[in-house]
Amino acid sequence: MPDDLPLETTRRRMSEDNAWELGLGRWESYFALVLVSTVTYVTSENDLWPTGTVAGVLLLAMAPWYLLVGRRLLGMERSGPLPYVYVFGLIALSSAASLAAPESALILFALCPQCYMIAEWWLACLGMVLLNVAPAARFLRGSHTVGSIMSFLIWTVVSIAFSVFFGLWVERIIHQSRERRELIEQLEATRAELAEVSREAGAMAERERLTAEIHDTLAQGFTSILMLLQAAEPRIGSDPAEARRQLGLAVRTARENLAEARALVAAVPPAALGDSSLDEAVRRLSDRLGEELDVDTECVVSGEPRRLAARTEVVLLRTAQEGLANVRKHAKAGRVEIALDYGETAVRLEVRDDGRGFDPAAASGFGLRGMRDRAGQVGGTLKIASRPGEGTSIIVEVPA
Repeated sequence: MPDDLPLETTRRRMSEDNAWELGLGRWESYFALVLVSTVTYVTSENDLWPTGTVAGVLLLAMAPWYLLVGRRLLGMERSGPLPYVYVFGLIALSSAASLAAPESALILFALCPQCYMIAEWWLACLGMVLLNVAPAARFLRGSHTVGSIMSFLIWTVVSIAFSVFFGLWVERIIHQSRERRELIEQLEATRAELAEVSREAGAMAERERLTAEIHDTLAQGFTSILMLLQAAEPRIGSDPAEARRQLGLAVRTARENLAEARALVAAVPPAALGDSSLDEAVRRLSDRLGEELDVDTECVVSGEPRRLAARTEVVLLRTAQEGLANVRKHAKAGRVEIALDYGETAVRLEVRDDGRGFDPAAASGFGLRGMRDRAGQVGGTLKIASRPGEGTSIIVEVPA
């Protein structure tokens, strides 16, 4: 069954597959066959009036009695007075027919199982015994030998015992079927609830992912643009060349931000990576920071550069972006170093600056939390070493 199947559709299919509903047509065909056979046998073995007619009418009265009352009780909860009324109505009709014509006892082959299908087991057993009282009384009222009476009694006791055991077995099957149906309904309801929770969790995870992506790309880009424009404004009159340089950097950052926005919408790898390698993208980030802040930057790549899993490269790139964004906004550093080390089993990225530093224990910003979460998503670790006045070192190490 598909996971996205609506609960109401599931319940409707379960109702359609219910054993009682599937077997209802077969049971009614059997009941009709026994009833017609009994009426035919009774009318052919007795005079049409009055015994055959009376017995036939009483037997045929069972059909509307079943359609109006008994049919509604099949597969339902056995509570209330209706099962009692129906069973004792069958007893009355069957007993009267058997007293009118003993051949009417043939109908018991359909009535005894019906008692167990509709009533509780103890009522069904009682009803089954009472159904056999009238045929037994009619038989014993006649003149019979001791042997025939004993044979009749033995046959009656065996038939009743078999019916009781068979009825209890049917009762157990009905009980288990009802329990299983209720359990399946509960499981389907739980499954639908879990599917809804899973959808909500997926939507929440996607919102968190987009939040982190926007923070690490668009928000940082806008911050950079704002800082460049603010730096260019006072130089427009005094140093036009420097102002144009700052404006050029702002325009370039805006274009890159636009590319990042398109990458987010299209769900493709970050624009900073594009067709280039991770080490090239990190070098570009380092060079741009130097141009924007006019500070010394150095990017050192060690080991053999190679392509990594897409998620791993994104984690390293976003860590580098966030680390440099923190330098841009908070560090007031004079020198920034980026070290990218390709090891055999792990890749290590470090962003160091000689700025004013901070207390990592007191920091609770979204950026630091986002870097740690990203590293954890690929089985990596994040370490932050910093003290006020002594610069900052951010190290992320991920499996290669």
